[in-house]
Amino acid sequence: MNWDQIEGRWTELKGKARSSWGELTDDELDQLEGKRDQLVGKLQQRYGLAREEAEKQADEWARKL
Repeated sequence: MNWDQIEGRWTELKGKARSSWGELTDDELDQLEGKRDQLVGKLQQRYGLAREEAEKQADEWARKL
């Protein structure tokens, strides 16, 4: 699934994101609105990941949808 589709279906997909990244709060997930760059930034902040690793995780998650 591409990120435009993810943004459009974010309300449905928040639960799957929550399953993958349990440390993200519901409020944080609501604020992300399915935007890749915002998700990557939040993963970096919350999990202490390098940007490349956060991008990799976000893209792998999107491919699995």
